[in-house]
Amino acid sequence: MHPKALERLHEAACFRRAYPRNATELAAARRVLAAFHRRPDLKRHAEALADSGIAGTPIHYRFFWPMARWLANRYPASLTIDWREAEFAGRLAAVLPLLVTPAESEALRRAGLPARTAIERLRAKRETDATFLVRRIEALPGDDAVREATHDALDVAYRLDGKVGGPSRTHAFFGGAPFAFRSGPPDRSRPDLASAILVPPRSARELPTRDGARLVDLARAAMVTRSRDLDAFAHGDARDVTLVDDGDGLAFALIGVVPERRLFLPAVYGALTLRNGIPIGYVQLDVLFGNAEVSYNTFTSFRGGEAGFVFARLLAVTRHVFGVRTFSIEPYQLGRGNDEGILSGAWWFYAHFGFRPRDKKVSRFARSELAKRGRNPGYRSSRRALLRLAETHVVWPEKALQGGVVTPTVAIGFALAARLAAAAGADREAALAACEKRVTSRLGVRSLRGFSPDERLWWRRFAPLLDAIPGLARWTPEERRAVVRVVRAKGGRRERDYVRLFDAHPRLPAAVAALGVALPRMR
Repeated sequence: MHPKALERLHEAACFRRAYPRNATELAAARRVLAAFHRRPDLKRHAEALADSGIAGTPIHYRFFWPMARWLANRYPASLTIDWREAEFAGRLAAVLPLLVTPAESEALRRAGLPARTAIERLRAKRETDATFLVRRIEALPGDDAVREATHDALDVAYRLDGKVGGPSRTHAFFGGAPFAFRSGPPDRSRPDLASAILVPPRSARELPTRDGARLVDLARAAMVTRSRDLDAFAHGDARDVTLVDDGDGLAFALIGVVPERRLFLPAVYGALTLRNGIPIGYVQLDVLFGNAEVSYNTFTSFRGGEAGFVFARLLAVTRHVFGVRTFSIEPYQLGRGNDEGILSGAWWFYAHFGFRPRDKKVSRFARSELAKRGRNPGYRSSRRALLRLAETHVVWPEKALQGGVVTPTVAIGFALAARLAAAAGADREAALAACEKRVTSRLGVRSLRGFSPDERLWWRRFAPLLDAIPGLARWTPEERRAVVRVVRAKGGRRERDYVRLFDAHPRLPAAVAALGVALPRMR
């Protein structure tokens, strides 16, 4: 069978596995997929089908540090360096002496060997060149931020062999997901969001760590087999995984981030969309201030079906789990710096649901484009128009354009930088220590002995933010105790607890948002 025909057969089986109408169809799809990697024609065309994610075919990608480390530890014999893209070889040769013993380092400097030859001299026969590199970077002194920066600066190209048992789209499945046979074709409707988000999911249950780890691995594999990366999955926390059953075999696996890798202000969750246990898409949610910034993706094999319906259900689930009131889409998802978003007309997908631009100038232009579509249903925005529309966030519901808050992370970050620079210049450690001392006193915290290591970490990280809030010491005792609970939740097991506590605080959200508008004076 020709490679293209093989791929079509594979995609048809994956689709039928996710949307079976009866037991006969399900069994047939399972048989096809279970034996796919053993097909003689697949073995002949494995290289032609590289990067397809089909079992038995290789994957080439410049994996970032968390995923490279995961692959090297989980599939050490399958991960190798892709030397065909050798432009990174010079950088790698320069760094290798820093990764080995002094004797080896001096030998490398004197010999001046190319990176590939040098690694062949250094590695054991039982380990691949990629596994050797990753493990030597893992052994670097310092914290994981140092190791990540070192690895990602090298920008090494990798190859993951399509060996049995490795990541593949063919065998991707979570057995603990809800299941239902289809009574009809996928729902291609575009629901009314105002009513759709009021319908809660069937259930949302926190998974034990063992099952959470299985879903984190499944989510990472879903990215690997599509040559993608998502920090929320790469840094996924198996202790913070919630499986949401939305009925009819549709489920969302919400995956939190390990405490040390959480973002400074918003809570971040990755979500793997499942149909009968088969991954059909993924999502990233940045949540705070009663708003969820949604990055929504449907895998190619499942596009053109129920993307609109699943999107509406995702928003309903997000509202139920996090208690948000508004939703936003960032410019990248609309096409800014993302050609796929422009080619797919992503802006119109969200516009049809009622999402509208925050920026007034872009809003006027959007009304003009919407009017053209209203007069002529066949109208299509030009590439130039779509790029202009993608300049700013879009928000739903439209009334949120006046009151909704998309987390002002950049503005707040630079406001705090100005305060720290004024206080101690480059000596950020002294400035942070002073902030922590003042905040601890103002909030009436006598000791951090009862705090976990992660809670202490976030107490230090949040100290400059809380120190910048005017009049914090004059808040009521209960308001100050509530602030302490917010910070501890940021370093707690479930980051969504932090969202609920932050948004429920009577004064904290407005005080933090104000920091992104005006820089308070040093006190």
